[in-house]
Amino acid sequence: MSSHTLSRISRSVLAIAALAALPGLVVAQTLPELDSLTATQAAADICAGKYSSEALVTAALERAKSRPELNAFITLDEAGSLKAAKAADAARKRGKACKPLAGVPLVIKDNIQVAGLPNTAGTAALKNFVPKKDAPVIRKLRAAGAIILGKTNMHELAFGISGYNAAYQTGASPGVRNAWDPAKIAGGSSSGNGAAIGAHIVTAGLGTDTGGSVRIPCAFNGCAALRPTVGRYSQAGIAPISHTRDTAGPMAVSMADIALLDRVIAGGAKIEPANLKKLRVGVVASMMANLDADTQAAMDAAITKMKAAGVTVVDVEMAKLAEVNGAVGFPVALYEAYDDMVIYLKQNGTGISIADLAKGIASPDVKGTYDGLVIPRKLPGPNKTLVDAKPAYDAAMKTGRPALQKLYKDTFKHNKLDAIIFPTVPKVAIDSNPESSSLANFGLFIQNTDPAGNAGIPGLQIPLALGASSKLPIGLELDGPAGSDRKLIGMGLALEQLFGRLPAPAKR
Repeated sequence: MSSHTLSRISRSVLAIAALAALPGLVVAQTLPELDSLTATQAAADICAGKYSSEALVTAALERAKSRPELNAFITLDEAGSLKAAKAADAARKRGKACKPLAGVPLVIKDNIQVAGLPNTAGTAALKNFVPKKDAPVIRKLRAAGAIILGKTNMHELAFGISGYNAAYQTGASPGVRNAWDPAKIAGGSSSGNGAAIGAHIVTAGLGTDTGGSVRIPCAFNGCAALRPTVGRYSQAGIAPISHTRDTAGPMAVSMADIALLDRVIAGGAKIEPANLKKLRVGVVASMMANLDADTQAAMDAAITKMKAAGVTVVDVEMAKLAEVNGAVGFPVALYEAYDDMVIYLKQNGTGISIADLAKGIASPDVKGTYDGLVIPRKLPGPNKTLVDAKPAYDAAMKTGRPALQKLYKDTFKHNKLDAIIFPTVPKVAIDSNPESSSLANFGLFIQNTDPAGNAGIPGLQIPLALGASSKLPIGLELDGPAGSDRKLIGMGLALEQLFGRLPAPAKR
């Protein structure tokens, strides 16, 4: 290289440095391909100075604003997220030690309190409720350096699986829409997270799960999600359905990101991938029912691939699982929904009553549930009658839930299982319209996710494949014994390596 060329390069470098020093001028940076970026990689890149948090947050905001048809966001915090990103960049330039999520933008379901942003729970009556404090899980994320990009849309009050919510929308048509096909549902109730992560607007986020609400959206949108053992994460500062069943849960484009978010929230050392040759999993026939052709084919192929990799796959019986689970699910959720919401509204200074809340519900399915069952404390009885919910709730807590937990414990123990595997949802995403929220669809899509929620055990959703004919994402779930969250994540890390990550959806 000639001295003249070296001199020209040196002058260019000095010119760029001088420009960067000018106030208010941002020099273009080379960002990674966002369609393949993970939160783990973004944190490492920002720490290494490959690009700034401000540049990454700006790119995420641009992507969010370019997909209004997804209805993924209720609040997009452009000013707040850019301010936080600039602060993260300034700290790094001062030589501050890099935090695990330093400068990485995340999305938060709009029933988890973030200080200074509305916490609507997807319903109109709470649109003016702006918490002054972060929920404990948000404090953990912020302490690790995470940037809150915004609050995401959801099935109203978290009472559904479709995400079809007319209360908030940014696109021409209502309902949170699927990242792969906006004509389809995003799933619920953490719908906006599923859409935003599936569309690679961001790499990760935090949702909540009662009967499938982080797992179902990620199954439909091609992301990973963990429903942790109940009690692993604090539930304070989160609009509730049921204190017995609710939990926050991470959602992300990769299993490494799930491991990272879980470590930030719950602590613990880095988790390594499991040895597949030492893994023993069970398949329950009732969880393989009602599958569409794409899901059946994907599950068959996955089991074949797992066996070839050395995983021991065995058929197991869970006698009367649906019956035992049915004695717990609705009695617990619908009964606790009243008292838990009354307490939440009062203790968090929302300024409204549960009657005010119910009055403003926009979704017919949720309105019917609240007015017909939650407020009057009723449950569906025989011959289309309604009965007092208290006896069924007491029975569920005294005998039903312990029986369900024993069924799981015995199944894991007697069959020497590390996990039970099954398709997270029986079918790929269906058309997004009011009928997607029907009771029949609700029952179908929680078929496999609901039992773990009622038993309080952990469940891990990982993307499995794209349907051969639908070209829509299909998910595989692993349920493990209570407290086996870290072990379950290790299994997910290994299986992700076996199956591979899904590509990003095609640009529209």
